[in-house]
Amino acid sequence: MANNLNSQAITQGTQRSPNRAMLRAVGFDDEDFNKPIVGIANGYSTITPCNMGLNFLAQRAEASLKLAGAMAQMFGTITVSDGISMGTEGMKYSLVSREVIADSIETACKAQSMDGVLAIGGCDKNMPGAMIAMARMNIPAIFVYGGTIKPGHYDGKDLTVVSAFEAVGQYSAGKIDETQLVAIEKNACPGAGSCGGMFTANTMSSAFEAMGMSLPYSSTMAAEDEEKAESTEKSAVVLVNAIREQILPRDILTRKAFENAISVIMAVGGSTNAVLHLLAIAHSMGVELTLSDFETIRKRVPVLCDLKPSGKYVTVNLHQAGGIPQVMKMLLVHDLLHGDALTISGETIAQVLDDVPDAPPTNQDVIRPWHKPLYREGHLAVLKGNLASEGAVAKISGVKNPKITGPAQVFESEEKCLDAILAGKIKAGDVVVVRYEGPKGGPGMREMLAPTSAIIGAGLGDKVGLVTDGRFSGGTYGMVVGHVAPEAAVGGAIALVQEGDSITIDAKERLLQLNISDEEMDRRRNYWQPPEPRYNKGVLAKYAKLVSSSSLGAVTD
Repeated sequence: MANNLNSQAITQGTQRSPNRAMLRAVGFDDEDFNKPIVGIANGYSTITPCNMGLNFLAQRAEASLKLAGAMAQMFGTITVSDGISMGTEGMKYSLVSREVIADSIETACKAQSMDGVLAIGGCDKNMPGAMIAMARMNIPAIFVYGGTIKPGHYDGKDLTVVSAFEAVGQYSAGKIDETQLVAIEKNACPGAGSCGGMFTANTMSSAFEAMGMSLPYSSTMAAEDEEKAESTEKSAVVLVNAIREQILPRDILTRKAFENAISVIMAVGGSTNAVLHLLAIAHSMGVELTLSDFETIRKRVPVLCDLKPSGKYVTVNLHQAGGIPQVMKMLLVHDLLHGDALTISGETIAQVLDDVPDAPPTNQDVIRPWHKPLYREGHLAVLKGNLASEGAVAKISGVKNPKITGPAQVFESEEKCLDAILAGKIKAGDVVVVRYEGPKGGPGMREMLAPTSAIIGAGLGDKVGLVTDGRFSGGTYGMVVGHVAPEAAVGGAIALVQEGDSITIDAKERLLQLNISDEEMDRRRNYWQPPEPRYNKGVLAKYAKLVSSSSLGAVTD
């Protein structure tokens, strides 16, 4: 029996017999009251292919927990499909759902005095939402990723959901016809699983494996493969042992774990959203982490993996080449990983990686050999300047032209920007500015996959810059800068940009500059007035009142 378990407060003692009566009604027998109670936070939903397979995994976890000597208590939590809500008003709820998920898991586990939690998630915000809750509660916890989708196929090419967004831009630019557009749409997403490139879901699953909160190899498994269900069962067993040994998130989610996660994210070419989410998780854990830490690690970690959106391969290809353990072992061998960091199994990172080869297989090029990286430095750059005094984030992998200076084309919303792109009003050399889409201003910091994909589809990816206080999808690439802070809604400099102003984006110098004088900037600031809130009731109104700057992770507590 586990020691010092929360559940003992409600399962032992005659003075608490009403609690025991309630538990008998859900299947507890006399001997079960001495077992740890483990929550299964189940993100199952038919809203999105990312989550449609999770209930099967939850049931496998439930059975495994019972065999391991625990009492599983399953409860649901929400999801929002970013891919379906993308480009609509509904996308404002996406980042908000991270907080709702975290709050719901914390509420269920703490209210029912659970001894541990196994969270199963698929779509983007299930993952950081669950980890924020785990950090807050500090009870033994493990994350089970629902798995990646297998690639779609059309015309001899692998497809992902981003292919469908880019096809819209290609169609508008006359590069493909309607038959091809529909064929790409029909073939992009062939079944269950999260978006198949190194987009946000696969980035976060990789980060959690690197941090020791998920089992080795689990972050790159395909949702529909049996090994994913087997890994889920093993995760349940590992969690029960962690409860008995009282291995807690605070023991695992240390500063070293966050540095390991950032190193892996750089090496695999991960999503810009990882910056936002790791800042938020660190905040909940009480670990000091800033945007500067990402830039420090970026300078010393090469990009080793050739993965979509800017590369050739999808996540199942990475899994076949050795997965995240292979990438981690290469980093460890070159002193870019903390091998003494603890994992949920009780082993250190170095012990977990002991049997992994030092170098990747030679019969593949998904994971590059150390001496031939895709890029010598990491791809997630933190830019600063008078347009982003707190910082902004750019993904610079695959960018052929790392510097652009051009006239601003200013839009007050994503929809207006997309309309202009599809109408052919954006020209080579322009710098598109999309503002009032930040955490408070949107509210909700929408992702700009529709405009950026339309730019790529129109053949302008290396010729047009885009700057926003919103976010980007993990599927975005090109000369784009997001997370601009301070945001427009609180009077950040992005609110002061006027049509035709000269803006410089310089990835090499990590500069984001509005090319006007300080005096002119001050003059404009004196005339600026905050806009009226877009929402006065409901979850978006509450979120806008509570949320912090994106430079702090857009946290609400």
